[in-house]
Amino acid sequence: MEYRALGQSGLKVSTLCFGAMTFGEANDKSFMHKLGCDEATSHRLLDQGFEAGINFIDTADVYGDEGLSERVLGAWFEKVKKRNNVVLATKFRFRMGEGPNGTGASRYRIMRTVEDSLRRLKTDRIDLYQIHMQDSDTPEEETLRALDDLVRQGKVLYLGASNYAAYRLVGSLWTSKTERLSRFVSLQMQYSLISREIEREHVPVCRDYGLGILPWSPLAGGFLSGKYKRDDALKEDTRLGKQASAWIDLKNDQNWRILDAVRAIATERSTTPSAVALAWLIQRPHVTSVIFGARTSEQLEGNLAGAKVVLSVDDVAKLDAVSKLDVGYPYAFINRIASRW
Repeated sequence: MEYRALGQSGLKVSTLCFGAMTFGEANDKSFMHKLGCDEATSHRLLDQGFEAGINFIDTADVYGDEGLSERVLGAWFEKVKKRNNVVLATKFRFRMGEGPNGTGASRYRIMRTVEDSLRRLKTDRIDLYQIHMQDSDTPEEETLRALDDLVRQGKVLYLGASNYAAYRLVGSLWTSKTERLSRFVSLQMQYSLISREIEREHVPVCRDYGLGILPWSPLAGGFLSGKYKRDDALKEDTRLGKQASAWIDLKNDQNWRILDAVRAIATERSTTPSAVALAWLIQRPHVTSVIFGARTSEQLEGNLAGAKVVLSVDDVAKLDAVSKLDVGYPYAFINRIASRW
């Protein structure tokens, strides 16, 4: 397992990050109902991942019901006594309570969400505290000042953002600089061979400002794992089987061509399609660690292989070509004119 600095910080994390969204059996009110694994299985998977060299775990207060994923992780930390060997990341922002202040990134709410997460995780600090999505109703400076206070108090060590528009991210970094507040060291965004939109603006921003990129959904909800075929009926007990709209968006000709290319390279290298898709991301510029999920030991092993696969220049070129992003205006215009003038 390789370890990289998280952005411009001195924190070292494994190139694969264990995403804990599937930890625990959520009730029927949760978006993760029947998509998770029980606590005992979650703990076995954590043990397996830790033994393989993963030192980075990502969760969120909203995963499962009533902080379920965080509670499962807290129980694991209490049992194995390895808290200081793990870089623990969690997120806040989405609704966890009733009323107008039960959601968002106001100072009023942040001071409560952090205490709730600390209690569920059974820990004295959160290593990477991330805002799960920008809050357009709250001034960014208010959010950053509250987070800066948590860093000064030692309850939080590093800060990260997720699901931010590029303009908002740049504004946030400017506010942190001019007001001398703790700044984001990482950006967690959807990124895969299927979804390369962040290459338009977010990747250049992270390059210029020194943020480590943490891709989520690297297998496009399982599509790139290779378990789906063009003519097969979609199984209802899969994640995509419960998200009909996502499946409709995914099953287009280009995405099937991408999957065919992934499968071909996996066959050539005697590995899994998942490993190839993950390896492509690990080798992208400015990606620090790729967040993956697993509900079974077999899924975990297939994903862990991604840390061992080193794609050739030709492999990367093939995958880049088949998944090429239509950057649109003004990016295509700028690239075209810059090459001529």
